[in-house]
Amino acid sequence: QVHLQESGGGSVQPGGSLRLSCAVSGDDLRRFSLGWFRQGPGKEREGVAAIGRNGRADYIPSVQGRFTISRDPAVNALYLQMNSLKSEDTAMYYCAADSAYYLNGASRVPEFSYRGQGTQVTVSS
Repeated sequence: QVHLQESGGGSVQPGGSLRLSCAVSGDDLRRFSLGWFRQGPGKEREGVAAIGRNGRADYIPSVQGRFTISRDPAVNALYLQMNSLKSEDTAMYYCAADSAYYLNGASRVPEFSYRGQGTQVTVSS
């Protein structure tokens, strides 16, 4: 059983930065496709970024160039560096994992089998 725990959320002004972390326990994260999805107030879940077993990253267009997903197998952790934050980035952010090979790409992250409890990101002046 894989357990995911996010941290690093908070409040920031537009243009600011945050780094989200996700501690993975119960299995080696290299066995999984990993990603982040978010859910804003009154909105549906939206995949944001994903990183495959081969380390290849994928982003949705609205965060491309601003967000960077990475992983550190040495400490079994996943990260999301968010720069140039906008008010529309405000949401609860969740990390997720899945071992299915057919699930890949940022848009599929909300379908991943394992997810954490989420961390709130608020971008406001």
